[in-house]
Amino acid sequence: MAKRGKQLVAARGKIDRSKRYGFEEGIQAALEAKFAKFDESVDVAVRLGVDPRHADQMIRSTVVLPHGTGKTVRVAVFAKGEKAQEARDAGADEVGAEDLLEKIQGGWLEFDRCVATPDMMAVVGKLGRVLGPRGLMPNTKTGTVTFDLAKAVKEIKAGKIEFRVEKGGIIHAPIGKASFGVEKLKENMEALLETLIRLKPTAAKGTYMKGIAVSTTMGPGVRLDVAEVKAISAKG
Repeated sequence: MAKRGKQLVAARGKIDRSKRYGFEEGIQAALEAKFAKFDESVDVAVRLGVDPRHADQMIRSTVVLPHGTGKTVRVAVFAKGEKAQEARDAGADEVGAEDLLEKIQGGWLEFDRCVATPDMMAVVGKLGRVLGPRGLMPNTKTGTVTFDLAKAVKEIKAGKIEFRVEKGGIIHAPIGKASFGVEKLKENMEALLETLIRLKPTAAKGTYMKGIAVSTTMGPGVRLDVAEVKAISAKG
């Protein structure tokens, strides 16, 4: 612990806490401050000017990162018949119906995302207490309740991530691995920000994007210049 504490203090010393970095410069700073020996994930935190307590300001959606997340995502699918085969052909790791229900009820949870066809939700609903708290429950808003299983599974495997605003108005999302390098991480982050811009609630008043920070798994946060979001808005 003492060693890690010294490393973290040293990493923080490389970051100017009073500065708002440009996107590329900030990501580079976060990468230079990392100290773990493994390939750390890189995450973004965005503070939004919304009040999640109001339904019309609750933001929950998905985005397909152009360069993926760098992680192998295991997908479980609830489907029958031709749809089950469609899921298997698309690369799903586990496919089933009542048999998959029993397997999960028995304690098996070796998957990262769960997809289901609409007609299977009565079965999946029995797993609410198991999947819900883990954020694994299929949902129409995130495209995980659908008859187009091929598209859903392929997008998830390619780097589709889910995000949801927390009580404090903050969204946390992974944008890849440190090994991706600055350019790919920047493009992934911009894809996320573009999506957030499109999702701005009409009920949200004042400044929408109040703050952005990027960090590696173990490293310190680096605050970014929100003004650069205007360039992303212009692209859209």
